[in-house]
Amino acid sequence: MERESFEDAEVAALLNAGFVAVKVDREERPDIDAVYMSVCEALTGQGGWPLTVVMTPEQEPFFAATYLPKESRGGYRGLTELLPAILDLWKSKRDAVRRRGAGIAALLREQAAQSPPAESPSKALLRDAAREIGEEFDERYGGFSPAPKFPMPHIILFLMEYARRSGEAEPARQAEETLAHMYAGGLFDHIGGGFARYSTDKKWLAPHFEKMLYDNALLAMAYLQGYADAGTPAFRYAAEETLAFALRELRGRDGGFYCSEDADSEGEEGKFYLFTPDELTALLGERDGKAFCAYYGITAGGNFEGKSIPNLLGHGGAPMPDAAMLELRERVFRYRSARVPPATDDKQLTAWNALMIAALARAYVVLGERKYLDAAVSAQQNIEKRLARPDGGLYVRYRDGRADHDGQLSDYAFYGWALTELYAACFDAAYLSRAAELAGRMAEGFGSAESGFYSVCAEGAPLIARQKDVYDGALPSGNSAAALLLERLWRLTGEPAWRGAAERQLSFVAAHAARGKAGHCFGLLAVIEEVYPKAELIVVSREEGDWLSAARLSQSAKKGLAVLVKTPANEPALIKTAPFAAAYPYPQEGAAYYVCENTACKAPVYSLAEAERLL
Repeated sequence: MERESFEDAEVAALLNAGFVAVKVDREERPDIDAVYMSVCEALTGQGGWPLTVVMTPEQEPFFAATYLPKESRGGYRGLTELLPAILDLWKSKRDAVRRRGAGIAALLREQAAQSPPAESPSKALLRDAAREIGEEFDERYGGFSPAPKFPMPHIILFLMEYARRSGEAEPARQAEETLAHMYAGGLFDHIGGGFARYSTDKKWLAPHFEKMLYDNALLAMAYLQGYADAGTPAFRYAAEETLAFALRELRGRDGGFYCSEDADSEGEEGKFYLFTPDELTALLGERDGKAFCAYYGITAGGNFEGKSIPNLLGHGGAPMPDAAMLELRERVFRYRSARVPPATDDKQLTAWNALMIAALARAYVVLGERKYLDAAVSAQQNIEKRLARPDGGLYVRYRDGRADHDGQLSDYAFYGWALTELYAACFDAAYLSRAAELAGRMAEGFGSAESGFYSVCAEGAPLIARQKDVYDGALPSGNSAAALLLERLWRLTGEPAWRGAAERQLSFVAAHAARGKAGHCFGLLAVIEEVYPKAELIVVSREEGDWLSAARLSQSAKKGLAVLVKTPANEPALIKTAPFAAAYPYPQEGAAYYVCENTACKAPVYSLAEAERLL
């Protein structure tokens, strides 16, 4: 639409003659996008992007649509016909148009004020969610929808965590088969790592080639969890290659991460990623070239506009390339790197960077490689340097030396939750303290008298409605992340205030999840933490040490486990956030391990193996 219409001189003249044209980057201002997407859904019965809205100067909308061509065709009304008609309506029936806009705005405010009655989190809710999601499972190709297929990693994370805690095997099977199919298809970049935005077909073969930071962060977490649960080597490989892509292609010199890579290069979608047998045999030689093409499904006829997307769908399951094939792949990667690459959207967004910090912290725990923790710490420091306000609050976006837009709920909730993940990886009490500070700011700026959190701060730029985003779509909602953050803070600090806040938020999330379970799976991860057996492990040591083994217990324990580590070095910072930790005495030597369940602790043991046995 940008190319067809907004860069067209005739359309531009019509727009400039009678309208004030405002282009909104929905990644920078998700609050504006959410409000006017609700308008589009109310007026047309459906939503989508590009989103086109015409409104009065008071922001009250009276027309909405998605894609609009320049000229009318195929059931779509064209802008050259539509814009003069709207302008004529505005001039001739302005009062009626204003009444319509005011009515729509009033309806939106009324809807935003409504919320379902609070519901207690329960195992029944989780069981029903797993079954409802399972009913949509594609037994042949994996996934939970027809084409186009989106990866929806938070659904996969929910199914794996629910299976781990409940003992039900079926949700885990569905999650792992989906991971296998997505990895084998062209959705995964087998040459350079990372996942594309979605698949245009049911087999996961032909993607929309855009690569998003948040998709790759969440998918890395899903594959890490799949590897931790099932031990499938290809799941580890997919996670490592996805993180390698993000660290290589999306990380700036300051340690922060950019938003995305485009689908197009040289004006053609996917051109950067496609191959023919002739060019690969010319590169690798006849024997190796044919072997490479046979392994990755690259044929003379092609599978995408006459060329081929490398894939492993012909092998079945989740095949793992051997060392010889990986060496050939590296040569193809270097060859591909000489092509004109897709453009990079080099905005840094707080919320999306937080997701990558969480993924990197998890990678350190699961894989044990220090480079992931170092990258997570670097990205966290970048947020504090570039995206934190002088008063400790947050901005939404940083680019070209400038941070802008006051942070929204998703920024505070995602970053606060990521800090708890970072704490769980290395036990630096400063991360836990900062997470608690952000949660306090979140409650003050975004909380409501009833339950749940508004998407924008009360002092933010006024829109026609102040909404509470609860739906976990392509990106999890701020309210879901807030539930995870508050539940973690209660578990790690023992503070009653966080307990009360977590209970209220979990009831809010559960009430919405009861109405549409597949759309609230990230929030249901917090419900799992609440309703299934859980324990705390408090480690007390006079000596500093490597506590990675303790961190890893949270991956293997069948119950939810929160780990707290106290040493003389971190004690002053720790007890400010978790005062109860002051009561645990240091042993004469080594470390003492306290296993606690239902707020009661067993006698200390003096080895991690003994603590694991108690758990």
